[in-house]
Amino acid sequence: MTQPTNPHSHPKGWIPLDRYRPNGTTLEAATDFYNTIKKRRTIRSFSDKPVPKEVIEQVLLAAGTAPSGAHKQPWRFIAISNPEMKHTIRVAVEEVERDFYDDKASNRWLDDLEPFETNPDKSYIDTVPWLIIVMALRTTDDGGQVYYLNESVGIAAGMLLTAAHQAGLATLTHTPSPMKFLKEILNRPENERPYMMIPLGYPSDNCHVPNLTRKPLNQISTFIQ
Repeated sequence: MTQPTNPHSHPKGWIPLDRYRPNGTTLEAATDFYNTIKKRRTIRSFSDKPVPKEVIEQVLLAAGTAPSGAHKQPWRFIAISNPEMKHTIRVAVEEVERDFYDDKASNRWLDDLEPFETNPDKSYIDTVPWLIIVMALRTTDDGGQVYYLNESVGIAAGMLLTAAHQAGLATLTHTPSPMKFLKEILNRPENERPYMMIPLGYPSDNCHVPNLTRKPLNQISTFIQ
């Protein structure tokens, strides 16, 4: 639908934009956000310190504001704090990961992973207070079509990570392959497909991360003016 050029003539159901206006200048706001988000790191050493359900609810609400094709919102976030369920998922994940490291991953892939010291041990799943399973909805719950599924769910997952960081929490993006076992363990409906698993909580007191650098602006962008 094309937005009408006459500002006084809007389609039924349209409302005025409730525009976000940051404190300070646009540049100050952009710089402040960059200085916050650049501290986000993927971790694998979590504290068992509880995170209130109300915090998780706000993080998921933020993720749910993501744009999506035709506003179909083709995602569902399954938030798990139950210790038995987390352990069941851990056991299944480690089985898939052992198969990956032993048989599926190429030597080049394993070489690229070596600096991060990853392995099939996923004991942090038992420790972390919350496990978020991001599901992609291949159809709406009433059987309707969805559009740009992977793009829409990917944006929502990114906003979830950002919202968690803003709340002072740490995350890990985990995509074990295949992930069908998650659907079976959680007894999810046919239209849901596991997209990503995100452990979410506070970092442990002795949490360390690799000493990485990110690509500079001139390597990640091109300006045409």
